[in-house]
Amino acid sequence: MKLLLFDRDKLGVYKGENVVDVSDAVKGNTYFSPQEIMNDVIANFSTYKPKLQEIVNSDDGVPASSLRISAPLPYPNQLIAMAVNYMEFGARSAPAPINAFLKSPDSVIGDGDTVQLPSADAAIFHHEAELGLVIGKRGFKIEAKDAYDYIFGYVNFIDVSARGLGNGSFYWGKSWDTFGPMGPCITTADEISDPQNLDIKLWVNDVLRQDFNSNDMGHNIARCIEWVSQTTVLEPGDIIVTGTNHQGLGAIQDGDKIQIEIENLNRLTVHVKDDLKREWPKGIDQATADRAAGRTTTGGFGERS
Repeated sequence: MKLLLFDRDKLGVYKGENVVDVSDAVKGNTYFSPQEIMNDVIANFSTYKPKLQEIVNSDDGVPASSLRISAPLPYPNQLIAMAVNYMEFGARSAPAPINAFLKSPDSVIGDGDTVQLPSADAAIFHHEAELGLVIGKRGFKIEAKDAYDYIFGYVNFIDVSARGLGNGSFYWGKSWDTFGPMGPCITTADEISDPQNLDIKLWVNDVLRQDFNSNDMGHNIARCIEWVSQTTVLEPGDIIVTGTNHQGLGAIQDGDKIQIEIENLNRLTVHVKDDLKREWPKGIDQATADRAAGRTTTGGFGERS
């Protein structure tokens, strides 16, 4: 099942290219935010699923293109991002030490929204295509062998990144408002047979930039959940994004259209606005690709000369 939010606080399910309004499944419940709606559905999915399926079976829905689709998790309690977690098509001799950072939940935006580049003196702004794991139940100190029991579903995520700010601080580089495009839906785990073998693609202005597979992760999905949960309790609706392969990163700038599509997760489209109209070379940032792959120890990632 592919769950989404539309018109801010309506619950929907994709049915092909259409969306069925399934809000009646949660009718009568009291929610104070759209996030609470999705948290409730995730935490109690076994209860809601029969009613959701009944509504979907009896309604053709309306074209998704006719709706204002929101991020499926517009304000997650935790948005945890794995850092340097890909082998760069095997170029790295060993995985980087496992690491993660917290990205502001306020950064999240949805399909059709706009990434607003801040006026901060960044050396460059990059896109990073990532697979997001949506947590389905409370867990702490989860063992890797049990990790998949805690995954509710999967979601497209773009980790927008400002390079060269705050002495390399993840906070300054990653947590700006609108820097977390997500969606358009959560695909439930039962529809993804092997999340460790998903094609991940990202386009800028219809030109393919990133094209890799989740099997290139240095620390696999189970290990990421195990490691993160050693220090924090995971709750339904929390998100862990699993990092990117840096081969294919490039600048984003005013007027750009960015699209990400991970296998069976539908396509997310966002736009870019920069009031300062700054410009960077178009295409792939080869210096960053080379440094991420260990082919050089300098240059890339917005390093200033």
